[in-house]
Amino acid sequence: MRALVVYESMYGNTRVVAGNIADGLRGTYEVTLVPVAAATADLIAQADLLVVGAPTHMHGLSTASSRQAARKTAAKPESGLTLDPDAGGLAVRGWLSDLADGHTLAAAFDTRLVGVPALTGRASRGIGRSLRRHGYRLIAPPESFMVTKVNTLVDGEVSRARQWGEALAASADLIVLAAQQ
Repeated sequence: MRALVVYESMYGNTRVVAGNIADGLRGTYEVTLVPVAAATADLIAQADLLVVGAPTHMHGLSTASSRQAARKTAAKPESGLTLDPDAGGLAVRGWLSDLADGHTLAAAFDTRLVGVPALTGRASRGIGRSLRRHGYRLIAPPESFMVTKVNTLVDGEVSRARQWGEALAASADLIVLAAQQ
């Protein structure tokens, strides 16, 4: 079984979460982890499980203006922020709009500030909706991983991401097993 983990990351937190989700999946799946710009149609077609994640910007998926604002913020010497190496590439929003219909199992995640989702927003909900519109079957509710106001992952989120990856693998296995019976 093959899993494809696709992520968009501006400051690196979503990339770290995606990597740990991929590690959690590796006990069961052959996993490919790629930034969204490298998520080709061939990779998607080969995947039995598609996991997609992005940072939450202005209550949802990033936009061209929110990504530009993130780049400007990181450019300020006092920010202490470093742009992810793939931050200038394609965003999940655009990639999802061009995604071909599929019937693969899928899951959605985001990184967002600690707080009530009504105040912080959740990019994962938009990712999940888009995946379902394209015919993908979500095997878990969209998941959020928390980032502090100083742009670090909250303690325990890295291990929680790995555990979520393990849980996704177990859920997918049960679905595949049920379909075979």
